[in-house]
Amino acid sequence: MPLDAIFMTALAGELREILVGGKIDKLYQPAREEVVLHMRTRGGNVRLVFSASPAHPRAQLTNLPRENPETPPMFCMLLRKHFSGGRLLSLTQPSMERLLDFQFETLDELGDRVERRLVLECIGRKSNLVMLDSTGRITDCMRRADSDLSAKRPIMPGLYYQMPEPTGKLDPLAMEPDQLRAFILAQAPDGHGQDKWLLDNFNGLSPLIARELEFQGEGSRDGLAYRFADMMERVRKGDFIPTALIREGRAFDFTFQTVLQYGPEVTLRRYPTFSALLDDFYEQKENQERLKQRGQDFIRSITQARSRTVKKIANQERDLASAAGREQLRQFGDIITTNFYQMERGQTVLRAQNYYHPEGGEVDIPLDPLLTPQQNAAKYYKNYKKAQKAEEMLSLQLEKNRQELDYLDSVLQTIRLSEGERDLQEIRQELVDSGYLKQHRRNITTKSKQKPIRSKPMEFRSSAGLTILVGKNNSQNDRLTLKEADKRDIWLHTQRVHGSHVILKAGGMEPDDQSLTEAAMLAAWFSQARESSQVPVDYTPVRMVKKPAGAKPGFVIYNTYQTLYVTPDESLVKRLRVVRKG
Repeated sequence: MPLDAIFMTALAGELREILVGGKIDKLYQPAREEVVLHMRTRGGNVRLVFSASPAHPRAQLTNLPRENPETPPMFCMLLRKHFSGGRLLSLTQPSMERLLDFQFETLDELGDRVERRLVLECIGRKSNLVMLDSTGRITDCMRRADSDLSAKRPIMPGLYYQMPEPTGKLDPLAMEPDQLRAFILAQAPDGHGQDKWLLDNFNGLSPLIARELEFQGEGSRDGLAYRFADMMERVRKGDFIPTALIREGRAFDFTFQTVLQYGPEVTLRRYPTFSALLDDFYEQKENQERLKQRGQDFIRSITQARSRTVKKIANQERDLASAAGREQLRQFGDIITTNFYQMERGQTVLRAQNYYHPEGGEVDIPLDPLLTPQQNAAKYYKNYKKAQKAEEMLSLQLEKNRQELDYLDSVLQTIRLSEGERDLQEIRQELVDSGYLKQHRRNITTKSKQKPIRSKPMEFRSSAGLTILVGKNNSQNDRLTLKEADKRDIWLHTQRVHGSHVILKAGGMEPDDQSLTEAAMLAAWFSQARESSQVPVDYTPVRMVKKPAGAKPGFVIYNTYQTLYVTPDESLVKRLRVVRKG
């Protein structure tokens, strides 16, 4: 992603204007490579995210909820010790470097005022968040690198901090416009390849911006020189446009200016702030990555169980198709019985009239030469009864396995809705209770002491002000529908596809049409039909929804209902979501 030095410059300017002078109220570490600072500023309370993830390092303000672990990591505890209550004095960025330096005024153990720094390095797989004391010595860092890993620049507690090694490339911000244009006119190639030349010679550019400069300059040296100098002048003035690049309805890139190289196949979406852009861009990507990391064990177990179930269903359907030909076994037994008089022991085939066929004719019936005619007939009757019994058993097993496959698909669907560790723990516990996962040995002895894991459903507010609750997993769906909802509330669910249970809190009154439609759109969005249009969503009072005895988590039945056809809308989901800050 093009979070290059220029984008960092734009982001730093935005953060500096809001945060300088603000005080740290709380510190959290919701993920291994992510820290959140709750700060009180002149404009109100804000949350600042530091991400040192190699895939998407950055600093930004956020409105997205993040679930914190019950026990804070050691790095978080150290941050709290040294930075709680600290006031941000300055935010600096070395020219055309992907590095942000936050300088705070804090109190030491004796109560004296000291200056400490948090340095965020956004340099790919070496990205890091480093704590420095007033002398520039490293207190700790997210990603330690001793002399064995990084001989030129070790980053370890107790060492003095060193800036990243210079790349040896030119700093376009340090060059006057005329000097920059003259260098390009003298050195740049004409035509194709200008983007690679820019990346080889100038610091801080992303491939996207290098290609855009070549595109807008139309491949000529004059055009490239003019476009590059003009862009750097806008950088000096702080003239930036937070922009996401949209293809087929999804953001695939972002930048700080208008991009034209993709033509009409890509649309540009502008945002009011860079933080809002980054929140929108990374929300789904980071959630999916967290799920992969935290739920890898049971995602693999469920996927394997699903594959085994699919294979069993295929085998049983094949066996059932074979058993469907059992009627012929009975008919052969009958034909043999009516032809005893012309049969002899030792025959291998009986050719006789097939009176079961509408057109008559003869049929060849295989015989066991070691058996008498009576025994051959008895064998066909026995195989007929065996096939009849097998069909009954296969039908039962097939139905059971189809229900199991349905349940496993619903679990995979709910995993995608998880928003944090608590949601995943609840799903994991459901799988342990259902026998799909084994209880961790260290948890077996303490199981009786543990409180049941309870995560909260997603909460939304309709345009008319009614509360809408959306379950995130099967256990939560059961709890929400069968225990927590008022019997007069409205229950909604997508028709014939997996999805969340949705409760529209009507307070015993008839809900307005808009709230009902919005609740149906939420049910469609949080289902397997998210990418579809005109999705059928059933709705009925909660009192009409029942759970059969012995049914798996999340499975309910209902007979009286009405149906709405709606198209899922992501913007509506975000607009109606109630975010609990804290």
